[in-house]
Amino acid sequence: MNSMILRATSRLILPAALIFSIYVLLRGHNEPGGGFIGGLIAAAGIAVHTIPRGRLSLIRLLRASPKTYIGAGIVVALLSGLPALLMQQPYLTHQWPFEVALGTTLIFDIGVFLVVIGAVLSFLFYYLEE
Repeated sequence: MNSMILRATSRLILPAALIFSIYVLLRGHNEPGGGFIGGLIAAAGIAVHTIPRGRLSLIRLLRASPKTYIGAGIVVALLSGLPALLMQQPYLTHQWPFEVALGTTLIFDIGVFLVVIGAVLSFLFYYLEE
């Protein structure tokens, strides 16, 4: 797709979508949102940016395969349950070491965020094949 309007507006949409997705990710365990919705917003922003530019633009933007993001997200989500095991509690019992809302829940949400971005962009990656 070679749309000049989409190419011009996507330069504004990508940073706005990424900032908003991080906001949704960080507020997710206290209010509606979280890793899944934040990942969808980030992937949508990246998709709008790369569709008029092509597959090479997506490769340059990601700097890694979408499958790498999926794998990294799964590892991060699995590691978020280890602190509970070390404290002799059931796996994925969330720990809150600080009085602010920073704990293993956020780490789990970051893992989900990465998995969703990788899954959506792997579809887009194959869609943009020439």
